[in-house]
Amino acid sequence: MGQLPSVSESSDSVWNRGQTSREVPAWQRGLYAGLFLYLFLAALNVMSSGLGLFGEQSDFMERAFAYGENPFIALMGAVLVTVLVQSSSFTTALIVTLVAGGDMPLGTAVFAIMGANIGTSVTGVIVSLANIRIRRNFRRSFTAALLHDFFNLLTVAILFPLEWISGALHEQGRGLVTRLANSLSDMIGLEEVANPNSPIKVITRPVVYLFDWFSALLMPTPTAQGLLTAALGLALMFVALIFMVQNLRGALLRRMDGLFRTYFFRTDLRSYAVGIFSTVMVQSSTITTSLMVPLAGAGVVPMLRVFPFMIGANLGTTVTSILAATANPVSAAMTVALFHVCFNLIGTAIWYPLRNIPVRAATWYGRLAADSTRYAFLFLFLVFFLLPITGIAVTELFIIYG
Repeated sequence: MGQLPSVSESSDSVWNRGQTSREVPAWQRGLYAGLFLYLFLAALNVMSSGLGLFGEQSDFMERAFAYGENPFIALMGAVLVTVLVQSSSFTTALIVTLVAGGDMPLGTAVFAIMGANIGTSVTGVIVSLANIRIRRNFRRSFTAALLHDFFNLLTVAILFPLEWISGALHEQGRGLVTRLANSLSDMIGLEEVANPNSPIKVITRPVVYLFDWFSALLMPTPTAQGLLTAALGLALMFVALIFMVQNLRGALLRRMDGLFRTYFFRTDLRSYAVGIFSTVMVQSSTITTSLMVPLAGAGVVPMLRVFPFMIGANLGTTVTSILAATANPVSAAMTVALFHVCFNLIGTAIWYPLRNIPVRAATWYGRLAADSTRYAFLFLFLVFFLLPITGIAVTELFIIYG
């Protein structure tokens, strides 16, 4: 998400270019960020309104998600969606909104959240390919990208079957982590259904009414109106998220390189905290993790400090899920958002003490890819395209003919 510096540029050239360009005042960036945050929240409610009308007039949503309730399809589908839009923030916000509107079951949503975590790590791999002509730099940058990938893949490898099996044994079909997230949501005390007078809904209502009126003006039937409203809300959400990221990051990312060199990566704890904070500030782990890849490739950041930064960035991006849940303050929506938080915290609790496993695996495959670049492209194609598409196809055939 957002406008990333060209991966072929050095961090110094990006810094110098930022210094020569006209600096936008901080108050102005804050004003713009606030405006696009409002539009982001409004877009979620516009999309929810459209989906609600579409769902009332058509049984498409009910049939689609009844068919897609298989956890593996939810997982792989979210991987593909996130790879295509290049933003887990977008995917998770969409998931939370669908759950809040009753258009996606909670049991489907939690597995889709896992898939979004995997899909977002594709960008770092793509960024690392810019160094493919310089073997040493490529090895380091590709290894840094793999650290992000392996953390998510290994966490899903543990939590997916745990959640699936424990959910199958539970009377309400909720897995262990979902129950933990639901308990935390209950402590907040949200209603089971949306409150039409919640503050966020009240302040965003004019935008929702505007989009509803516009769709009714253009479309002849309520079903078409709902579909157009949902599509417009989706587009507004995407645009608002892009511009919110651009303004939130402001001067922050342009000044990061110098701080990286002198302060941020002295300890694992500091690296982890920086990963969280920087991602919260720019609202996109895609940006922060992709920034890390060329820095690691250039040797600016020690590889041992890259891993805690990456898992911190994963936790930081969950703020978008929480924001989406506040726009639709429903217990199930907050449960999904908190599941996202729990997923990353549990993954950190497992893999940071056992960090030698992902670090050694990433180092080994990074050297293999540096020796023969076809392994880099094989990993990219296999993990982010072939496996999800094949997995969905095989699972659907099994459902149909099984």
